[in-house]
Amino acid sequence: MIEKLIDVSVIIILFTLFGTLHSLLASKKIKTFVKEKVGDFMAFYRLAYVLISLLSFYLIYEYSPRPDVKIYDLKSPFDFIILIPQFLALAGIIWSLKYFCIKEFLGINQVSRWINKNYDREELDEHMTLVAEGPYKFVRHPLYFFSIIFIVARPAMNLFDVTFIIGIIFYFYIGSFYEERKLADKFGKKYIEYQKSVPRLIPFI
Repeated sequence: MIEKLIDVSVIIILFTLFGTLHSLLASKKIKTFVKEKVGDFMAFYRLAYVLISLLSFYLIYEYSPRPDVKIYDLKSPFDFIILIPQFLALAGIIWSLKYFCIKEFLGINQVSRWINKNYDREELDEHMTLVAEGPYKFVRHPLYFFSIIFIVARPAMNLFDVTFIIGIIFYFYIGSFYEERKLADKFGKKYIEYQKSVPRLIPFI
């Protein structure tokens, strides 16, 4: 039992380190510092940020301890029924992705603008837009909402799965505060009014 608790603690520590690194690299202070050092090569920052995030998340998942205590294993037909909300969540993720530019999010557009010399210096970082259509009319972070449903709706779950999923949910929740701070800073009153009228993570609440 002690060994399993240690494993869980290690996973939590790794997630905390991941979240801290992710938030620091996304902060305005760090971005401003990097921009002063690298100049127009700031166009590569977003792409590097995404790659570092993906690599660090993969390393955490791959090399975390695996406490294999079974929590539940649904039997037929419940193992199939629980896939229905997972499928709906996947559809919701695809729906949400239609409302923002994936290339901008990944940093591809920034690099393209730099290569083509078609930019002013303010466009070297991610170009943010305020979206209040589609799923964004019901929840401010629909990608987080649908992703949580997708990872929770599982026919089987062990202690590693539960710990990892809780880590992801906390990461989404805490990360949403940092993300909204940047959006409020950029869009001002318009975004604050949007915050007042649309729930953060759970629709209609």
